[in-house]
Amino acid sequence: MWKRDEAVRPTSGQPAAAPQPPVPTASTGPGGLRAESAHQMEKDIVNIGKSVVIKGELNGSEDLTIEGHVEGTIQLKDHVLTIGPNGKIKAQVFAKSVIVLGEVTGNVTASDKVDIRDNGSVDGDIVSPRVAIAEGAHFRGSVDMQRKGSPAPAQPAKPAPQAAAPDKAAQQPQRVGV
Repeated sequence: MWKRDEAVRPTSGQPAAAPQPPVPTASTGPGGLRAESAHQMEKDIVNIGKSVVIKGELNGSEDLTIEGHVEGTIQLKDHVLTIGPNGKIKAQVFAKSVIVLGEVTGNVTASDKVDIRDNGSVDGDIVSPRVAIAEGAHFRGSVDMQRKGSPAPAQPAKPAPQAAAPDKAAQQPQRVGV
């Protein structure tokens, strides 16, 4: 809701153009604006309603909120996936960040964070550098908390020492206790 007191007032004697009221979106608060500047609402957020059923592959380059049913694969590599309280997912999930308020059956891979909130449910394996499971949430599976940028930190260091060990064994004869 636009308020006259909050409008930008001209600093000079020239009349100012009439300020435009903010356009409410799904991400705005009750007053029509977030606490942050309205200019920061550049990211698009897409909602899939609770009556929508999707079977197959779901790819996107926007943040996504799912309230309906999805079966298959969900890929939002650089964006946030939110499974709403009514959302039921039977899919392999790949996203930057995953917030679970509903039900997920399938493996979840996130490059930033997986957050299972109150009453959220995940039945499957999680691969993410950060994982948060709230009290009252359900989780069944395994968690692999790999660090960013290093899918297997111990792997590169192991081959060099193992390669050197056979050379030493070949140079020195092994003795067997008699």
